[in-house]
Order: sequence, then C-alpha cells, then structure tokens
Amino acid sequence: METTELAKLLELPDTDSDGHLVLTNQNLTWSLTVIQGRLLYAVDGLHAIRRWNRSLEKNFPNCSWDTQAVQPVAQQPWQIQWLDKGVNQQKLSLIRTKLMIRTIIQECLFELSLCGQLHHEWRPDSLPVSRISRSLALSTWEIQMTLNKVKEMRQQWQGESIAKITPVLSPILKKPIDSKRLPVGQPYLTGNFTLWDIATKLDKPLVDLAKSLVPLGDDGTLEFQPIADLPATAIYQPVSSGAIAPPKSAPKSFSTPATAPKPRRPAVVAKPPAKSGATLPDSNSTRPLVACIDDSPVLAHSLKKILASGGYRTLIIQEPMQGFSQLIEYRPGLILLDVMLPHTDGYNICRFLRDTPVFEKTPIIILTGRSKPVDRARASMAGATEFLVKPPEPDALLKMIHKHLGTGERISS
Repeated sequence: METTELAKLLELPDTDSDGHLVLTNQNLTWSLTVIQGRLLYAVDGLHAIRRWNRSLEKNFPNCSWDTQAVQPVAQQPWQIQWLDKGVNQQKLSLIRTKLMIRTIIQECLFELSLCGQLHHEWRPDSLPVSRISRSLALSTWEIQMTLNKVKEMRQQWQGESIAKITPVLSPILKKPIDSKRLPVGQPYLTGNFTLWDIATKLDKPLVDLAKSLVPLGDDGTLEFQPIADLPATAIYQPVSSGAIAPPKSAPKSFSTPATAPKPRRPAVVAKPPAKSGATLPDSNSTRPLVACIDDSPVLAHSLKKILASGGYRTLIIQEPMQGFSQLIEYRPGLILLDVMLPHTDGYNICRFLRDTPVFEKTPIIILTGRSKPVDRARASMAGATEFLVKPPEPDALLKMIHKHLGTGERISS
C-alpha cells in the first residue's frame, strides 16, 4: 500500500470521541487507538507482546514502580493501561514514553505500508486514560512526520532485494557457515528473533540489517520464516513489587471481524483548543521569538522580562508535552530549556526535540543550577547548543541569544 493511501486512512476526525481505527487484510488486523483525533497507540495481531517487550526494555531497562494490578479491559490495549500507571506515578518519563509510543506506531505503519488492500472500521470506545497520558498522543503534524519516515523506509525496502521479505520474519541458520561470514551472531539466527528484534538489540537500522542477511538467504544458508508471538507469561515487566499483573492469556486489544468491515467514520464535531500551560506571544510582531520551557512562574517571568529588554518575544511553556503543539505552531528561533521539569528532565526534552525534524537545528540553551563538567557533558550529549547556569545574568543571557538570533528590537525599560 502506498503511504499516500495509508495517510488517507489516518486522516483522523477532529472529534472529542475516543475509539479504535481497525485496519484488516486477509491475514492480519491492526488496531490504532485514537484519543480526541490524536493517535495514542498501535497494536498488531501478530507480535503485540514481542513489540512491547523490545520497546519497553530498550526505553526503560532499569525502571521499577509499585502499583496495583491492572486488569485488562476488553477491546482496550493493556499496554496503554500499563504506561498510564507508570506515567501517572511519575516512574516513567513522559518524553521517553512518547518516543516509545512513536516508535511502536512507526513500526506498525511500516508493516501496514507493505500490505496490499486494507479494510478499515471506526469503533467508538470510552478509554479510561488520564489527562497526562492523553498528552502523549501524536498530533496530526507528528503523524505526518512519522508517515514521512515510513515512506522513506518503504522506498529503501522496495528498492532493494529485501522487498521479498518482511521485518516480522525470523532469519534461521540452515547450514554450517564460518561465523566470520555472518553479519550478526549465531544466537540471533536460531528462530527466536524477528528482524525487528535483532535490529533493536543491535541498535542497527532495519534496512541495513535486512540487506546484510538477504544474500545468505539467497544461497540457502538462511531461511526467513514466520514465528509466533511470545507467550503472555514472557511479558517484560519493569517493576519491582506490587507489580502490574500480566494478562492470564495473550491479550487481544481487538477482535478480528469475520468479514471485511464496512468503512465508516464518526461525525466531525468542533473541539475546543487544548490547555497547554503556555503563555502565547504577540503573533503580529516580527521580532525574534524565544521559547522558555520552565515550570517555575517566577523564573519564567524573570526570563520574559530580560528577553523583552533585549527586544525578543517570548513563548512561555510550563508543561513541555502539552505545549509541544505551540512550539510547532510558533517555531521559535531559540529555546531556553530548564533541566528540572515535572515528569521528566530537560535532557530528555532536548533529545526529543533533536529527534523532531523541525527542531533538529534550533539553538537550545540548557538552564540548570548545577555547573559541574559532568552536567555540561550531559547537556552536550543530549544535543544542547549552549549551557547556562541559572538564574542567568541578563547580559550573559542576551549575549548568548544574540550570537544565535542577532539583535532584537531593543525596548527601553
């Protein structure tokens, strides 16, 4: 299926209702969970537990939290309930959780792009998801960015000899071979891992991995075979005690219809703008715009005053995830980012912004009360452009901003 066709299926209605967009072909079913017109999660009917395990283990390898057991609700992904608990108990970083969700959705969309004709059905549902977790859902813009990545992957996949296989298959060694000729270790070629699994464990691009293995399939050294999902008892649990209980059997977040569902869409209703905790700038001015991501009203007011004296407009965002749409809308020329933020830290926010094409090259100045070399190194590794100890000296701050944005329209105080 062309990504343009897939994009049309994902033109989610701007509605206050929640539900699942169910996509099916002759063999498989995918369920996309939608929260008020935004995409929150994706589950496939083949390897839901495998996908969960590798994603959670990669993003939260050492995480633990105490919580009461979650009982899976019919027709609702148990994965969302687990993440909802972890996020609300502040045991899971909002940014890492969103990155994890975006990766899972991207994987599912890539698999869908390799399918032929798909049928779709909208299934309204009432989802008991907290306000914080709802902020994790992908906006229309984020869905488009994800589809762009899927399109790029699909073009690479279709343009190579690997088009005859899919990433859900498992490479299995069928005859002896010198281990030096293998692009991956033999333990990965025992029929226990899909291509997705191996690429994640080795932190290697999926397309590159497939290209290195396909020649061995052509000469009969390897076979690419379908494998089953992991059992429910193998669900990865980043918990210590009072754990979220795994389902007693392999959970199904959706049911596969006996016949192809009849396409239908929910009615479009007006939706009020979401509250983002953001103080919006004057959109009519041409002065350079600086975004300040800080949950402290006192520091935010101080920064705004300093920036105004230098002739810069200010976009104040107290909750980064909820204010992300404002960042996208206003496209600030520079971002001031506090390290200490609710539910996450500035380093994770910085990595998240660098992973977003719009802010890939935007100057980001980390503000922190700590100035040890290790803190500066951590900021640099996260992708920060500059590092400044807070509260910043007005002249030092303006000089640093001027280096990247030029001089603003100076305002007398």
